[in-house]
Amino acid sequence: MTLPIHQKLWRHMRRLCAAALLISGMGLGGCAHYSAHLTGTTPPVGKQIDVVLMETTDLHSNILSYDYYKTAEDKTIGLERTATLIEQVREKNPNTLLLDNGDTIQGTALADYQATIHPVTCSEPLAQYKVMNYLKYDAGNIGNHEFNYGLPYLNQVTHNGNSCKGPNFPLVLANVYKVVDKQPLFRPYVILDRKFDGETIHIGVIGFTPPGIMQWDKKFLNGKVYVEGVKESAEKYIPEMRAKGADIVVALVHGGISTRPYTPASENTAYYVAEVKGVDAIFSGHSHSFFPNGKNYANLPNVDNVKGTLFGMPTVMSGFWGNNLGLIRLNLEYTGSSWKVGKASAELKPIATRDAHGVIHAVVPDPKIADLVKAEHEATIQYVNTPIGQSAYRIATFFAQVGDTTAMQLINNAQTAYVKNYIQQNLPQYQNLPVLSAAAPYKTNFGGTGYTDIPAGGIAIKNVADLYVYPNTLQAVKIDGGILRAWLEKSAEQFNQINPTSTADQYLINSKFPSSNFDVINGVKFQIDVSKPIGARIVNLTYNGKSVNQTQEFIVATNNYRASGGGGFPGLDGSKTIFAAPDTNRDIIVNYIRKQGKLTRVQNGADHNWSFVRLATAGRVLYDSALNVQQVARDDGIDNVSFLTAWKDNSAGVYGVNLNK
Repeated sequence: MTLPIHQKLWRHMRRLCAAALLISGMGLGGCAHYSAHLTGTTPPVGKQIDVVLMETTDLHSNILSYDYYKTAEDKTIGLERTATLIEQVREKNPNTLLLDNGDTIQGTALADYQATIHPVTCSEPLAQYKVMNYLKYDAGNIGNHEFNYGLPYLNQVTHNGNSCKGPNFPLVLANVYKVVDKQPLFRPYVILDRKFDGETIHIGVIGFTPPGIMQWDKKFLNGKVYVEGVKESAEKYIPEMRAKGADIVVALVHGGISTRPYTPASENTAYYVAEVKGVDAIFSGHSHSFFPNGKNYANLPNVDNVKGTLFGMPTVMSGFWGNNLGLIRLNLEYTGSSWKVGKASAELKPIATRDAHGVIHAVVPDPKIADLVKAEHEATIQYVNTPIGQSAYRIATFFAQVGDTTAMQLINNAQTAYVKNYIQQNLPQYQNLPVLSAAAPYKTNFGGTGYTDIPAGGIAIKNVADLYVYPNTLQAVKIDGGILRAWLEKSAEQFNQINPTSTADQYLINSKFPSSNFDVINGVKFQIDVSKPIGARIVNLTYNGKSVNQTQEFIVATNNYRASGGGGFPGLDGSKTIFAAPDTNRDIIVNYIRKQGKLTRVQNGADHNWSFVRLATAGRVLYDSALNVQQVARDDGIDNVSFLTAWKDNSAGVYGVNLNK
């Protein structure tokens, strides 16, 4: 299509202005003058425009309000309901931008089905992008979980460097580069020209992902890409965006809010991006948290968790799985040479709320979205319902943080059997070393993710996917007793330090510690003394009845994330791996169950290889879990918990933990 002459001239002048600015320090007012002259519009000084920026983050392919692990509706999640809020915002103010902050294409059984079971072809878009195209997203970021299926898959589904079907909007990522040519893996930023109230506003959007991807997905990324620090990348590109005519700059930071001292390897960096000159608004993510909500990130310096600002800059983190739409409202004013941000506000709009009786009230879904992904949705349900075996007992994670459970035992038994068999067939040099296994409870309602609860009876693939929610692959590491102890000490950071003389209620679990980092290592016995400070809690660590010494060698079955350094466990950095299996941990569990036929407590019941050091406390020690599940604890042999009371909204309960039992 041939452009009109005035548009050609305007593009040419923009390039000249950008070059002149870089070379001679020419002000942007000159460019604004050419803009007004060539487009025939001159905004009056003082003209104001209200713009609404919208964010989704950490969707994790939760397109529908549906839990594939329970094969049931869940009204608290789903982009199909967020879509209704998006339309409501657009109806009130057409001056909007819809942005996604990453961790978009992985996270549900539907995502796994399209990536590994029935791989999407080049000629069809992912179900996730099909819906986002329908919703007319303006731009998106690349999160860490985008890399979980490898670079070829990521490049295909995002049509990055190819002609495959994908998103109809630009994806940005400013801190990841290809090793082969040192060029950005994705475009670092984009400048979107949008017509608001008759005026053209140039909106720069830049994206960042956590540098930890080089550890978490090392097997896919090592030697292919490298990362730079988030703050350094912001300082590199944002002046360039301004020089190229960006009126406002929006930073999509796939990282949370943390005031820990910054390094180029920092994971949660929104706080430090807010210090970079030239940024006007920040969308945060990755932490599956909420900002502003008046609760999270309280008392941090330069953070207002009611207004939603970092260093005075409007900032939003809109939860996960589509449960909230994030909004930043900007009032733009024309100064005569440029548009400046005046008043700004930040807020969250939830798709569902609970009343005092625990009843969920949710916005209605957009019905067109279910139609768009009907085929993919039904195929996924058929897949997850595939039967694989039977269980004589209930498998659940309600109390996996306060005692050894059959849920963790099943994972560890499957991993141990796989590694022992592999060593016997392929690595005879390690035959005499003990094989241990590490497994974490992924679903203990951390961040509102619910629990794994597999009833006695038939077991299907969906149940295993609910127990082991990530598409990790198994790796085996060779470590010594010193690293083993440090590994367990890191896991024990999950617990708050309990003061036995205090008469006040004390919660056992540190609510900020991800349960996915509480590794239960099977094959050794140990106790945890929660009265001790972090780093000094593991006692009576034994193997075959004898104390473990610092130099004693072990093989530990784990996953690629942990073996490569994920979670910050001492001594685990990828160098201890003796073999990386081609199979996912989930598939290993599936095949183990198929081979067993029927799970029994005799074969797979909890072996109670860990416990708390007995501790008499003057006050109550508390633990939150689901309602009406104390029998699950008893069945697993955990006899030191008792139900105390329900939460106000009846969505969960408070239990007492008797540490002296």
